[in-house]
Amino acid sequence: MCHIFAGQAPETYESQTRSVRIGGHSTSIRLEAAFWTVLEEVAAHQGMSVGKFVTKLHDEVLDLHGEVRNFASLLRCSCLIYLAELRPAGIAPAAARERYLCESARLHLHAAE
Repeated sequence: MCHIFAGQAPETYESQTRSVRIGGHSTSIRLEAAFWTVLEEVAAHQGMSVGKFVTKLHDEVLDLHGEVRNFASLLRCSCLIYLAELRPAGIAPAAARERYLCESARLHLHAAE
């Protein structure tokens, strides 16, 4: 399978904990580094900091559903929605895209370009 999944750098799936302030309360959120990278992109796309984006998303979910269950999973799924449906075409930098490819896939990609 060309190591597209197995060959990824371990630092992309290492957990990172970040402190945020939501609803006036300090809390921490633990996500894999790759998800923090996507959240940074989403927040920038929305013209916000990650903290502001996370707070706004939390507030909107609270307004819609009355509670926010499993917020870390909600953030991960939000990243997937962004990548699948909302990310502007061509925004993924080649370096980020290539870090997940094994050498033969990387060579194939460069040959196609």
